[in-house]
Amino acid sequence: MASNAAVVRAFYDDVWNKRHEAAIDAVIAPGIDGKMEGRDVGSPAEFKASWRELTGAFPDLRMTVEDVIEQGPKVAVRWRVNGTHTGPLAGLPATGRAVSARGLTWLELADGKIVRGWDSWNLGALIMDLAAGKG
Repeated sequence: MASNAAVVRAFYDDVWNKRHEAAIDAVIAPGIDGKMEGRDVGSPAEFKASWRELTGAFPDLRMTVEDVIEQGPKVAVRWRVNGTHTGPLAGLPATGRAVSARGLTWLELADGKIVRGWDSWNLGALIMDLAAGKG
């Protein structure tokens, strides 16, 4: 079985960069306890709704994993995301602006699936910057 860090790295690449939606069902546990910016998720379907919103707003979104630390079932990820805002996001119409953001995600895995996760980044500031004409 792959290490938890390897599972998480593959998840980021498959889901965020390659847009393999099936990887969400393969890696996220049915009863996940997930805390994403702006909403909580309790299932792969709820994660998909957030994922579709973000990838719809930023179709060229690219997630770069900058660092991963694994300690048993727990994995911390430091990441950077870049994309162009070409679709609606949280009621804000497309601006065409390029954006970049950094964040941290803390995950816990069991049997190769993500059972808990907490994201920390500033989605609110990103939306405010886009609305104000910044990017």
